[in-house]
Amino acid sequence: MEFSSGQADRGRLIEAQAFSAKAILIGTYEEKQKTQASLHLDELERLVDTFGLLSVQKLLCPLRKISAKTLLGKGKVEEIRDLVVAEEVTLVIFDDEISPQQQRNLEKILGAMVVDRTELILAVFAQRAHTKEAKMQIALAQYQYQLPRLKRLWTHLGRQRVGGSKGGFLKGEGERQIEIDRRLLRRKITVLRKSLEELKKNRSIKRRRREKEHLVTFAIVGYTNAGKSTLLNALTNAGVFVEDKLFATLDTKSTVYHLPNNQKILLIDTVGFVRKLPHRIIEAFKSTLEEAAHADILLHLIDASSETVLEEIDAASEVLKELHADKKPMIQVLNKTELPLSKEASALQFRYPKLVKISALEQKNFSQLIDAMMEKIQNLRRRLVFRFDQKDYQYAAKLMQEGEVLSKSYEGNDLIIEVQVPERIQKQFSQFIEPA
Repeated sequence: MEFSSGQADRGRLIEAQAFSAKAILIGTYEEKQKTQASLHLDELERLVDTFGLLSVQKLLCPLRKISAKTLLGKGKVEEIRDLVVAEEVTLVIFDDEISPQQQRNLEKILGAMVVDRTELILAVFAQRAHTKEAKMQIALAQYQYQLPRLKRLWTHLGRQRVGGSKGGFLKGEGERQIEIDRRLLRRKITVLRKSLEELKKNRSIKRRRREKEHLVTFAIVGYTNAGKSTLLNALTNAGVFVEDKLFATLDTKSTVYHLPNNQKILLIDTVGFVRKLPHRIIEAFKSTLEEAAHADILLHLIDASSETVLEEIDAASEVLKELHADKKPMIQVLNKTELPLSKEASALQFRYPKLVKISALEQKNFSQLIDAMMEKIQNLRRRLVFRFDQKDYQYAAKLMQEGEVLSKSYEGNDLIIEVQVPERIQKQFSQFIEPA
């Protein structure tokens, strides 16, 4: 099977999948990072499997000096070319993001389609997106990825004379096509951004309704395949699709749940994080990921069986930081305890003294998790006394709408209210708080 250089990147990957293309996976490492790079390459293999391609070999390459033309040195590139011929593969996938120029040069030398981790993740996301919003978000990320790579799709086109025989100038047909395609892509990007902005506004309206209902929200966050959807299903029978593959679900699911004290809360399942998550994906999915940023409390699910659990925690933390959600109240939840604990996971209790250990699959130790959730909710609200003079009664009315009024009295023209309020309201009305 041959892949045409004139096809769009995503189309070529889908064609590769349809033909069950064989792939060689390439990872790079600097000094003393070989073990870590090997684990990263194992994750890349899982991404390849998730997408439906066949990995025939994994190759780790020391990166002593980065080549601007091919990333790797000449000798290593020749070694990969020999493997391509020997294994009869049509696809080479790099765990690192490579530039358009490096991609173009490598394809010429290797005689095979060259893909980087970012392109593969985008393809996986496109394959597993189901809702209209998720598809739009992925399309936006793909267009942004393709924009600087348009040149290599039109190198086969010749040049023609434009403007007549006298005073005319040479302009490439491909050059004109590139300009047209760039305009089309930029137009599509603009349209998608506007559409996603509208969806963001609708989500914001729904969020304000929840706030008026005093509904505490918990966002379930964490590394991909940590068991977020499994936990949501176990607690609420939400019926979220679950599969033991990376990015089994990309669509946010919100479900009401009643705690043992009959308090109604909202549980939100979010998109899984991954190391080296392309920034363009975070940007495209911000409207969805903002559910985590606006949640009251985060449930950070951690895979107890992962050998790279500390890296996964750091990757999740980086995304939360980018979303300005890293300071949110958080419960660390060690999931998959039905499996043997990895060495890194077994030491997490020292890092997180209040670590909750559960098995979402076997629904074990949920009582400890629910107790931790109820404790966090209690910590969100404080019993405070507010004093308003006559001219500020409008603020008092708003406070009584937002908080739970425990008592109300008057001193002259001053209104004294004792209210149990969430933390966000405390800041909003801080100037009216009576000193203890």
